[in-house]
Amino acid sequence: MKENTLDQAIEETKQILREYRLCDYCIGRMFASKLGLVSYDTLGKKIRTMIKQSRPKSCYLCKNLMLEIDVFVQKMLDMSKEYEFSTFLIGAILQPSILDRDDTIRSKFKLKGIAGIKSDITRELGKQFGKRTRTKVDYQNPDIVFTIDFKKDQYDIKPKSIVLEGKYTKNNRGIPQKQDSCNRCDGKGCFACDFHGISEFNSVEGQIAKFLFEKFGAQQAKITWIGSEDDSSMVLGNGRPFFVKMINPHKRKIHLQKKIKLDNISILNLKPISRIPTDQIKFRATVLLEISTEKDLHPDSLNVLKSLQNMPISIDENSWKNQKKIYDVEVKKILNRSFVVLVELDGGIPIKRLVSGPNVEPNISTLLENSCHCTTFDFHKIILVK
Repeated sequence: MKENTLDQAIEETKQILREYRLCDYCIGRMFASKLGLVSYDTLGKKIRTMIKQSRPKSCYLCKNLMLEIDVFVQKMLDMSKEYEFSTFLIGAILQPSILDRDDTIRSKFKLKGIAGIKSDITRELGKQFGKRTRTKVDYQNPDIVFTIDFKKDQYDIKPKSIVLEGKYTKNNRGIPQKQDSCNRCDGKGCFACDFHGISEFNSVEGQIAKFLFEKFGAQQAKITWIGSEDDSSMVLGNGRPFFVKMINPHKRKIHLQKKIKLDNISILNLKPISRIPTDQIKFRATVLLEISTEKDLHPDSLNVLKSLQNMPISIDENSWKNQKKIYDVEVKKILNRSFVVLVELDGGIPIKRLVSGPNVEPNISTLLENSCHCTTFDFHKIILVK
């Protein structure tokens, strides 16, 4: 430290302290950058000793906030003890009067290159909290974010959501894919549903969510489905892909088995990813359909179904029209008034309407000239298409 630079800082400090009573931290903050130091408190004490001025009971600038840093850090430790994290970020809300006083002093005494008091408070909090928890500040993608409102003496902690991808299989019939929302809060989360947004767990969604609540300590699980099936449908083979975003997870470092068996479903290859794809997700499915007919069947009449292969399938949904394709059709079994067919098709084709006909052209009923009804359909393979 150059002596003349320190002497200059002392003289400038004397000018400031003639008008304002400041704590050691605020004194040091004014000159640490100029003197090439990082410990504001240590520098402030040294300058105060050299000018022989006693410490004030209350700092004009920060109102003793900096003297209570340990108290704030302890509250952050108490708040975060139930969370797993390796990175964090701190935001602060200060009283406007503190910010105004800081600006006034810096402007009045032409103190350039000094960070604002808000930045320095969060920096000091981060420094001490990181040291106590052996974690570090991350400005881009922190595991948890603290918000401290010094105006209202309120503290908030928000963990980063965890996003997973996986697949599920369903080997039993009678299990719905989606879970009804809590009827009291309509899925927003309330005391009645323990803030999960759902109050029962008797569906694919419910079982996946319950597992994630218990495993990760998450509050809610928002699932993005890749296609859908009926309650009576089974999902076999490699399973149906899905994405899930976990809200307010308490745990992050969880070992996940490649196959997780739940009550009526299995979850396969569940793993964390950075984000849910924002583009439209396309997929193909291989589906086994059981179809009943109004009139008797002749085996040769089913040959016409081969014409569906690579033929554009037009789907009319009132306000929009869409076209999909069927890639393969294979008749597996024929009875008097029913048959079983295996089809490979684009995701998004309404299976039952492909059979019976409303707003889907061409359809099986029209091709056979026989009124058809899909009794069940099961998914044997589902693949994502890039």
